[in-house]
Amino acid sequence: MKKSKQLRQEELKQTIERTPFITDEDLAKQFGVSIQTIRLDRMELSIPELRERIKSVATQEWKETVKALPIEEVIGEVIDLELDERALSIFDVRQEHVFSRNNIARGHHLFAQANSLAVAVINDELALTARSDIAFRRQVKLGERVVAKATVQGEDEKGRTIVSVHSYVENEEVFSGLFEMFRSNQHKELDNHETSH
Repeated sequence: MKKSKQLRQEELKQTIERTPFITDEDLAKQFGVSIQTIRLDRMELSIPELRERIKSVATQEWKETVKALPIEEVIGEVIDLELDERALSIFDVRQEHVFSRNNIARGHHLFAQANSLAVAVINDELALTARSDIAFRRQVKLGERVVAKATVQGEDEKGRTIVSVHSYVENEEVFSGLFEMFRSNQHKELDNHETSH
């Protein structure tokens, strides 16, 4: 049975409050209506579009939290962050990110999203990528949304922090990377270590 507009809008509002980063596409599927209907519902309810919802949350919450680089230098938009644990960002592939002849995203944008997220998750004033092992799993096209998930794995024998990043379009993995991160406290240790030899 089709829900009344009033009921749908009420449920839509609750859904967005519970999961503020849900896309219009997912809402349309969930409520069995067109994306246009969802957009109209949001406008009537004065609910901003996803990008604006993310910006307002991200700017408030993470401006103070990200230590290793300014939040605006993270490629993609950070939507979840727990320092030295995990981080999540989304990146919408636009015209300026693709090759004009085939609308396929340039690889360095996917790498930059993953690498800057690996830096952002580090709880230190300085974090630098010492080494990375990456794989592009499939081409990403214009208009697709890439969700990158970074997880801190621990430290290697050199004391570098290992961060794994997996990027997805919907549920399909498009990129994976393992990043070895230098932290500023390791530089001191390295200096001491080198001078003692």
